[in-house]
Amino acid sequence: MTQFDLEEELSELSSAEDFLDYFDVPFEQSIVHINRLHIMQRYHDYLNKAGELLDQATDEDSTRQAYKALLERAYSDFVNSDAQTEKVLKIYKMQGPQETFVSMDELIGV
Repeated sequence: MTQFDLEEELSELSSAEDFLDYFDVPFEQSIVHINRLHIMQRYHDYLNKAGELLDQATDEDSTRQAYKALLERAYSDFVNSDAQTEKVLKIYKMQGPQETFVSMDELIGV
């Protein structure tokens, strides 16, 4: 299997559970149910940051192990924490309420 084959197989996975099952990562359904989007976003972030490291993987096994380790790390981030604490999504990164001023001219199109 090549890097291309792995990426093709991963493209066919559609849920957090699919990824966890594919890489044989044990998980609690209740944690995934509540945090699936956050786990997958964190996994995506870890993959982006590990780009060079992943490129250095010399064979299928090391590449697969690197992907698995990053997924395990992403999942474990939410085992003893929560989405608001981890601040994975943009909504949690905002620093307080956002204010936008719209003038009357803009509202009525003058």
